[in-house]
Amino acid sequence: MEAGTSAAALAAAVVAVSLALRWALRNANWYMHERRLREKRHRLPPGDLGWPIIGNMWSFLRAFKSSDPDSFTNSIISRYGRTGIYKAFMFGSPSVILTSPDACRRVLTDDEKFKPGWPISTLELIGKKSFVGISYEEHKRLRRLTASPVNGPEALSMYIHYIEENVKLALEKWSRMGEFEFLTGLRKLTFRIIMHIFLSSESESVMEALEREYTSLNYGVRAMAVNFPGFAYYNALKARKNLVAMFQSIVDERRRQRDKDFPHKRRDMMDALLEVEDENGRRLDDEGIIDLLLMYLNAGHESSGHITMWTTIFLQEHPEFLEKARAEQEEILRRRPISQQGMTLNEYRQMHYLSKVIIETLRLITFSLVVFREAKTDVTISDYIIPQGWKVLVWFRSFHLNPEYYPNPKKFDPSRWDNFTPKAGTFMPFGLGSHLCPGNELAMLEVAIFLHHFLLNYRIDRVNPQCPVMYLPHTRPKDNCLARIRKI
Repeated sequence: MEAGTSAAALAAAVVAVSLALRWALRNANWYMHERRLREKRHRLPPGDLGWPIIGNMWSFLRAFKSSDPDSFTNSIISRYGRTGIYKAFMFGSPSVILTSPDACRRVLTDDEKFKPGWPISTLELIGKKSFVGISYEEHKRLRRLTASPVNGPEALSMYIHYIEENVKLALEKWSRMGEFEFLTGLRKLTFRIIMHIFLSSESESVMEALEREYTSLNYGVRAMAVNFPGFAYYNALKARKNLVAMFQSIVDERRRQRDKDFPHKRRDMMDALLEVEDENGRRLDDEGIIDLLLMYLNAGHESSGHITMWTTIFLQEHPEFLEKARAEQEEILRRRPISQQGMTLNEYRQMHYLSKVIIETLRLITFSLVVFREAKTDVTISDYIIPQGWKVLVWFRSFHLNPEYYPNPKKFDPSRWDNFTPKAGTFMPFGLGSHLCPGNELAMLEVAIFLHHFLLNYRIDRVNPQCPVMYLPHTRPKDNCLARIRKI
């Protein structure tokens, strides 16, 4: 009898200790991050900071590694209602997730109260002196320097011929290859283009080495910052180290060339970065130049490659849209003077239907699912407080795929853009405000030039059309779109 009583008491004690431990763990983040806010904590948005250290990251990763990435925010909304603002613990920090377009617009355009708030892992990988890590004033200065040479009309007109020639060569080559990874091919193509713009480089060995390291880097940008062998972040840090070493040698060589060839004629963005100086004559140091190069070369080929792939896939899956897009390109070709060689910027701006196809792809895929900000001071939004120092996650998927703004949002339908202007803040594929993607026009141009030649002369046959989709670090088929390109 006594033995039975002792066993029962022991079991009860174990249960009590387990429950107490669970309670302590569940409330550890509350104790560390909410309790210190005192009375202000009662004005925090609804939500849950989750477990210590990992917070809500397991739920996030589980959703984005499933076939339903939106289950992450949907579960939060189902638990706490449609407030459009929720507290969470994400990427190592107490955070506020925004799903309301109005709140997102305010955060992205209010530089006085919000600054870039990217996770430490992203800063470490992309660089503290790139656009993701510098102050608002420095960001504005560097954006002014780099925007025109990348996105300006004169620059775009200059790049068209180079982009077009490389697109034609790539399509011809792929049509003779048989099965290959279409996404991998596109990423190599867009990387060649951005390398030319920034470094005037066409070295195959350099491009292959850099592109290989960028692949590892990207897998770590949205991963948990676990610096241990076998984890994506550990491999990404190694890739960054290799990239920095390669860029440093390129910077050193360019400086030597410039010293020899004085005065030096500007050739590319590298020359612009070496020349820029502020009103006090201060120039960028090597770390600043390398971080900007690393960021631009990464963003400048990843987004273009993925969006080109998905636009091509969607058109192939919807013959009625494909035929309409092709007819527009044939009409542009018919109106082209016989003496004209290649596409012009004016022709690109006449591709009205194709632009709807591309922006519908941008909406549906939402290449950048979230943007990070940080509150510089306590801010009130929708009667809730965002405490100073807390991260703010602008969740683009929440309105790009919201049936309230886009009926049947998971359907690819370019015609939804006919005579349609989206509600302010419900379509932001390139961000908003002072931190709008500085290469957005170049990316759109690359996609349009590729589709112009593809629609007129080629078709794609996917080997695994039902291939499952991965959502991290970016939305893509698991087989990288294994396909054959067929000339017609």
